Amino acid sequence: MQHDPLADAMSSIKNAEHSGKQDCLVRPSSKLIGRVLKIMQENQYIGQFEYIEDGRAGVFKVKLIGNINECGVIKPRYSVKRRDLERFEARYLPAQDFGVLILTTAHGVLSHNTAKDLKTGGKLLAYVY
Repeated sequence: MQHDPLADAMSSIKNAEHSGKQDCLVRPSSKLIGRVLKIMQENQYIGQFEYIEDGRAGVFKVKLIGNINECGVIKPRYSVKRRDLERFEARYLPAQDFGVLILTTAHGVLSHNTAKDLKTGGKLLAYVY
């Protein structure tokens, strides 16, 4: 039984990336995982990804491009205000302007840079660098 599908997705991407594979299958799929993958794609950490229906929960096939050093989920999912984002950047990312925090807001799933531009806070989901 899986307790956190997002954590399983991030660890399978990280393991495939570190073993030098070209693509990775992420199962089960969900809308949240798809939105997190979209943020990773927009920030050039992964290539194209596609949804494949398998009769169960579905699978995402993710093209890896070798840009991920580390990725994972943030547990517990901290609620952050806009002014507190820098504290969590320092905690989860190795350097300033290096890596992305992914958070869910009232505007949808966003990177921390977009959330700063929109002047909104939310709950932390994941990090990637």
